[in-house]
Amino acid sequence: MVHEYSFALIIAAVLDAFAAALHIGVVIVGPRWYRLFGAGERFARAAEAGSMYPAAVTFVIAMVLFAWAIYALSGATVIGPLPFLRPVLAATTLVYLLRGIAGPFLLVGTGHSRQFVIISSAICLVFGVAHLLGLAQMWGRLA
Repeated sequence: MVHEYSFALIIAAVLDAFAAALHIGVVIVGPRWYRLFGAGERFARAAEAGSMYPAAVTFVIAMVLFAWAIYALSGATVIGPLPFLRPVLAATTLVYLLRGIAGPFLLVGTGHSRQFVIISSAICLVFGVAHLLGLAQMWGRLA
């Protein structure tokens, strides 16, 4: 029997892990990267002032993204099946697609730059499509 992997979910996992690593990088580099990646001036100033809040929020986001990468690898059958695999992958896909589609409308006036909102929404849409393609491919095989 030939083992079938989901290339789309492998790509999704790589994208998730890369995004997680970037978030960790933002925490390490600090205010300059908060500004560079469009987190908002409020976050950058809070980090400059020594507040742990921006780092904590960014770190939690990174951990969620890493978890999503692991679940995508599980869905791709690169690693063994994880609990609640189908619902977690479906929820991940939904979050990315909603963020990608609704982000430009929901993030207006939140302190993020217009450029950040558009670029991050486009990125989330690409991530969501990768997850959706892999999820559709593997749906019948997922527990």
